[in-house]
Parts: sequence; C-alpha cells; structure tokens
Amino acid sequence: MRRKLLKAGFACAAVCAVALAAVGVSSGSTARGVASDTLVFGASADPTLLDPALVSDGESLRVADQIFEGLTALKPGTLKVIPALATRWVASKDAKTFTFTLRKGVSFHDGTPFNAAAVCANFDRWYHFPAPLQSDAASYYYVTVFAGFAKPGKGSPGPKAALYKSCTATDDSTAVIALKRGFGPFTGVLSLPSFAIQSPTAMKKYGADKGTLDAQGVFRAGGTYGTAHPVGTGPYAFSSWTVGDKLVIQRNDLYWGKRAAVKTVIFKPIADNAARLQALQTGEIQGFDNVEPQDMATISKDSSLLLLDRPAFNVGYVTINQKVKPFDNPLVRQAVAYGLDREAVVKAFYAGRGEVAMEFQPPSLLGWTKGVKQYPYDPAKAKALLQQAGLTLPVAVDFWYPTDVSRPYMPDPKRNFEAFAASLNKSGFKVTAHSAPWRPDYVGRVQSGTAGALNLIGWTGDYGDPDNFLGSFFRTEQTQWGFNNPTLFKLLDAAVAEPDQAKRAAMYATANKLIMSLVLGVPYVHTKPAVAFRANVTGYIPSPVSLEPFSTVVIK
Repeated sequence: MRRKLLKAGFACAAVCAVALAAVGVSSGSTARGVASDTLVFGASADPTLLDPALVSDGESLRVADQIFEGLTALKPGTLKVIPALATRWVASKDAKTFTFTLRKGVSFHDGTPFNAAAVCANFDRWYHFPAPLQSDAASYYYVTVFAGFAKPGKGSPGPKAALYKSCTATDDSTAVIALKRGFGPFTGVLSLPSFAIQSPTAMKKYGADKGTLDAQGVFRAGGTYGTAHPVGTGPYAFSSWTVGDKLVIQRNDLYWGKRAAVKTVIFKPIADNAARLQALQTGEIQGFDNVEPQDMATISKDSSLLLLDRPAFNVGYVTINQKVKPFDNPLVRQAVAYGLDREAVVKAFYAGRGEVAMEFQPPSLLGWTKGVKQYPYDPAKAKALLQQAGLTLPVAVDFWYPTDVSRPYMPDPKRNFEAFAASLNKSGFKVTAHSAPWRPDYVGRVQSGTAGALNLIGWTGDYGDPDNFLGSFFRTEQTQWGFNNPTLFKLLDAAVAEPDQAKRAAMYATANKLIMSLVLGVPYVHTKPAVAFRANVTGYIPSPVSLEPFSTVVIK
C-alpha cells in the first residue's frame, strides 16, 4: 500500500503515449549524456495509473505528487500540514464543516481555471464513483476515509455510511465542505495525492470514470485519462509514458508558485535492486529510492554518490485473510504469529535500519503502547495451537509475495518471503509459494482478497495521525482482511472523531491491544529507508511519507 502499500493494482487500458524525444546534451551535461536540466530517477516499478484518486501505491503517488496538488500539503521533510491550493481554512468546533479560502489566479495544465467549482466537482466525483471504481482495489483512500457512495454498487457502502455530505462553492475562491461526522484529521487527509484536485474538463474528456474490475478484483482503466492525459495544477505537467521504459514530466512554466529548477524529470523503471545501483554508479540515472540495506555502505563510501535518510514512518506486515479457512480461527492466526521469525528477518535483511514491529503503527504516533500481546518466534507453541484448533499437521497455506518491486518496508520481498516460509514450515505449516508482479496484479489481488491466506505487503504513512494506519486498515470492513468486527470499527470511528488528544491516545492504545489480541495480521518491521543520488544533485528533501517534490531539486 502507499504509499503508501502499497501505496492498488491497475492495468493500462490503452497503449500509453509515445515516449518523449531523446533529451539533447547541453554544455552543462552530466554523466552518460543526460542534460543538466534533466533528472532521471530510477523507480522500482512503473506507476499503476496516473489518476491519483484511483491509486494507493507509492510508485504512482510519487509521480502524481509532482503533477497534482491538494487543498493542503505537508511541509517538505515533515508531517506539518501547510496551505497549498487553499491559502487558509476554518473548521467548525465539531470538525464537521471546513471552509477553505482558495488560491486565486491558478490554472490547470489544460488552461482551465482552478476555482471552488472545480474543488466541488472533485469531491462530488469521488462520492458518485460508478460501481467498478468503488472497489478498494481502485479508490482505496476514498473507501478507507470517506466510506460510502451516493449510488453504491454490489457490496459497496451507501450514503448512510458516508463521511462526506456536501461541497458548496459560495464564490469562486471559497469552498465549504460539510461532513456527516466529526473528523479531526481532515486537513491532514487532504494532503494525500489521492485527494488532489484534478481538471474536471480533462477527466470528462478522457473518460476518467470508465473502468472495470476483472475476476481477480484488479481494476482496469477504461479511458485514457489516467494513462495519457492526467491534468493537475502542479509544478510539473505530464508529457509521455511508455510502460517499461520511461515516464516523462515537464516543468510547468505557468506554475503559480516558485518555478522548478529542473526542466524535465524522467522516471525509469528498474525492478532489480543491483541494476538500479549500477545505473546510479554509471550515471544512467541520477537518483533512486528503496536502497537495499546491504548497498548503503557502498554508496556512502563513493564520493560521487550521496545517501539521504528518510525518517522511519512505515510498517511491513503479513496479511491474514480470514475468509480463507481455517484462518478464521483465532488459534490458527496466533499460530501464524508465533511461526513467523520476525526478529531473524529484520536482523538479516535490514542492515540495522529496521526494528521489529509490535503493532500496526509506528511508535512515534499517539496510541502506541507496550501493552499489546507479544508473539515471539516459537515453533512448538505454533504447532500446539494448530493441534488445539483440531487440525492435522502440517497445515497447508498459500503465501503470496510481489515480484519486480522494492518497497521502503520490504527492499527484497523474495528474501523476506523465503525466510518466513522456512520458519512457518518449522511451525506446523506447509507453505505453497505464489507470486505476481507488483504492477498490475499484486496490489489489486491483496486488496481484493485474492492473494491467498497470507501475503507480504506494507504501508508508508501519509500524515501524522494514527487513523492513517489503524483507520486505513481496520476502521471499515475490507476484503483484504476478510473480517467484520463492529466493536473495533466503532472504536476507531469514535477515536478519529474525538477532539481531546489524551482521550484519543487512550482509545488508540485500546484499539492496538484489541487488534493484536485478535491477530488480524502480523506486523513485523518499521524501517528507516534511504534515497541515493549523484553527488551533484541537491535540494531533495526526504519526507517521512516518502513523497518528495522534485521541484526543489537543483543539478549542479
């Protein structure tokens, strides 16, 4: 998930735009002929789609964050909420009504005006998504935050469950957003790229709301908006995308804010970790994310390279899908928790930059508590629990992991999987391995509940509130987890609406204890990721949410 998982599984429904013509070499060119006003960034995978409302994976959100803007943003390098397309806002005491004063003189990349009507068009679009877009494999963030839809499809929540009530444009520069329930983190939520404001004209013209869900729950875009015509207000505008080769964005010279120094940014997908490092060393790329822990010493010792640390703000975990029997039995889920050698994985594969996760949120957020139930690696206890559940050993389990990707919380998914499979096989299970490419299938399978009983996934936080972790995972019924627990849902709903921070902390601590006692999944690591660049690249500010603006970058 995001950014997040995963940061959602999508497939291009049309051949993407023809790649931008090769960039010419200037007199200030860098290694391998890359122009000095061009940055080539090595991504671990292609984006899944460029409609930010319909993605939750980090590769998609990174690109979207350069093209689109929301009403609010996070101050670079921090979790502090700051103005973006809104210059200021006023919240009612009950946190149900938010009045936003909008920035004037801003246009979308297609030349149409940004105004309050455009803001309301975006909010109303999300609320009125057609049935295929209501899946959490598509509109994951809307489902987890806003819940209900105006005209729900089969299995989707309706208006009674919705957080959103209405958006009113009182004039061109004022938008009033009304919610049905109090929601304290609302302005932080709006900093997510998934709630960025997009051109209503372009979305209608290029079929942004067209799409289907396949039999595995993977969303497939029907129009060309998200593959070839995304339109925002950001410092960069979409230029072209050739899947498997490169995605190009160009500086928006009519941007309302400070103009970006780098004219062209190219995102080049390189799935293999070693290949990304080699490309950086040769100058084929000038930066890449998700640096493997074992490569960090090599980069640090090279004077032509630069290693930047991100604050730890993520969690890697093993999903347990309770719709798959016998994992609806809490004894079996406890056996999984005792059968995963989390400490060994963190010690072996994170080079001292990871810590074993006790719960699904980082320790830096309120509500984290040492009082949760612990599950140290204990094969004998795992076997005993399986036998107590009336099962014959070994218990067969389908366990999925992603290929062709590296995530901040999971630099090498296959190695993590192999170690976990070995420890489970010693603990009374018989693991059957399954894998799928991150794009387009894996994340969609996880979120739609078709990636086996167990799967490897994770989450990088989006804003500094426990609801972004616990609420995103467990505040509503989701097919990824396959359980329905009204007690937990009501507790997390109450916690997000509670204005008193001390009371909120106590409520989230209670929720963490309940989640871990039920073993809804098994968190195993929080990591401190790193980003690598050529030494002549400056101005990149690592963010705890793994979304950095390229508009601040300068190439010397």
